[in-house]
Amino acid sequence: MTILVTGATGRVGRNVVEQLTKRGANVRVLTRDPAKANINGNVEVVKGDLLDLDALRSAFIGVRTLFLLNAVTGDEFTQALITLNVARESGVERVVYLSVFDADRAVNVPHFAVKYGAERMLEAMGFSATILRPTYFIDNEVMIRDVILNHGIYPMPIGAKGVAMVDARDIAEVAAIELIRRDTAPGKLPIETINIVGPDTLTGADLAAIWTEVLGRPIAYGGDEPSGFETNMGTLMPKWMAYEMRLMAERYVSDGMIPEAGDVERLTKLLDRPLRTYRDYVVGLAG
Repeated sequence: MTILVTGATGRVGRNVVEQLTKRGANVRVLTRDPAKANINGNVEVVKGDLLDLDALRSAFIGVRTLFLLNAVTGDEFTQALITLNVARESGVERVVYLSVFDADRAVNVPHFAVKYGAERMLEAMGFSATILRPTYFIDNEVMIRDVILNHGIYPMPIGAKGVAMVDARDIAEVAAIELIRRDTAPGKLPIETINIVGPDTLTGADLAAIWTEVLGRPIAYGGDEPSGFETNMGTLMPKWMAYEMRLMAERYVSDGMIPEAGDVERLTKLLDRPLRTYRDYVVGLAG
């Protein structure tokens, strides 16, 4: 049967498609702009989005398993609920859903609350689902690279509790493994939640120290106050989204994103290799 991948042109989704095709899966992607998909391998591309009901229904024909990734938008919750409803109507009950770490606790952060709502729908409607809860993406550091390199400041208010940042490629590989496990199972599997974390829990000061070491010159930590971060993000994205990013940063400062006991070991066993490190990513990004 076919696996339908949404969000296939983004950092995680593109890697999910690559991992699935490497493993010989039949893959279909739903994307607004097929020209941007630039997907290699034997992958079927359907034009449309999660609010395009005709395209969505068409995309589900012949599909057994869904990878649901929808972006942070003002209508993210509507997109998720409509997609899951249409999936159920189409007879699709096997899902891997990309949620977020601590979705059930950080309920004041809109996109965390949205994802927790979708998790609850998966449970209430009886889906056979793996819920993936990744921490902060290491890959997000691309957005602040120029600030670090040009101004000598690590600007993200991470705080002193620590965040176990994760590489999007590791998220994608776990997703692909779970998609194939669900897709090839002879029957319905129970819902399972997997925290996807990085191998090192790092504070804001730790992150600045890693940049200092890699660049060979001092990089200062910009501190825990998120108001300046919101202002800076407001130049790159809509102000409502910048405010949401501030709320997320406040959670980093107050609670961190700290793995539960056994998270790292579970992922290492699942991937059969070590998790990618923040420092290694920075070496590549700095170069």
